[in-house]
Amino acid sequence: MVFQHEPVLLQEVISGLNLKSNGVYVDCTLGGAGHSYAILQAEPNCTLIGIDQDPSALAAAQKRLAPYKNQVKIVRNNFRNLDTILDDLGFQQVDGILMDIGVSSWQLDAGERGFSFHQDALLDMRMDPDNPVTAQQLVNNLSAEELTRIIGEYGEERWAKRIAEFIVAARVDKPIQTTGELVSIIKAAIPKKVREAGPHPARRTFQALRIAVNDELQALEDTLDKAVQALKPGGRLCVITFHSLEDRITKNVFRKLSGFECSCPPGLPICVCEKQPIIKLVNRKPILPSAEEIDRNPRSRSAKLRICERLPKEVSEDGGSSEA
Repeated sequence: MVFQHEPVLLQEVISGLNLKSNGVYVDCTLGGAGHSYAILQAEPNCTLIGIDQDPSALAAAQKRLAPYKNQVKIVRNNFRNLDTILDDLGFQQVDGILMDIGVSSWQLDAGERGFSFHQDALLDMRMDPDNPVTAQQLVNNLSAEELTRIIGEYGEERWAKRIAEFIVAARVDKPIQTTGELVSIIKAAIPKKVREAGPHPARRTFQALRIAVNDELQALEDTLDKAVQALKPGGRLCVITFHSLEDRITKNVFRKLSGFECSCPPGLPICVCEKQPIIKLVNRKPILPSAEEIDRNPRSRSAKLRICERLPKEVSEDGGSSEA
């Protein structure tokens, strides 16, 4: 199938990156290159580094970005290796970085990838097909306690314990192999009145398993600090999240790096402790999609955009912790 993915908060990202002529920008989640293509259209003289671990996405992105092939460097890798990727390409620092966290619409719609609870397929959920861990392995091998933790923590599912118990009981007869089998087990575990009242009963469990398979939250946390360190002074980091846990991680890292935890005595002209701010927050509250965008692309409704800007190494009183 054709790789189609409508980039969310597109104009907000372009504005947030504060593009410069001849700047170097990194799209850590290249996907179908919707954001990257718009960056190159807005600033045709920039260099674009696109990173993704999904070979199908990379093939589609390469075609879409063909008109700018001399300015584009495409890398198959996990963005958690951002520091080594930039080092290998010969870049010490860049002017802007975008991270669009989570699964793409194309990956959800490609039934054979096993992300969707709407289509029956082998339980997979790997963004990187070379990843040795699949959702099928998790549901068939993890203990009830560990499944409860994953479904409860990553999916924020109130019925996590019961779902885990039903999974463990079902796999005694035969391994759970497909998304359809797992959906049936989840439906059996959740009381009928609850199933009928809310969204699809498998939504939270599938989300939790996907996050666990791809180690998404730890990858995000590992990368945010690296991304800030990779920015030139004045460079910006834009992070789009679709899940409360992702947004919480981003918010907390930004808060820490912007000096909210500064422990210096009051009255000092500049921060001198180890928690000296190295970024300022461009937006204190996340930017949300407009009603028009949500109407056009319902999958954008949970998107949140946070933006920060790298401060100079020596932070003045005017540009320091008070501004951050």
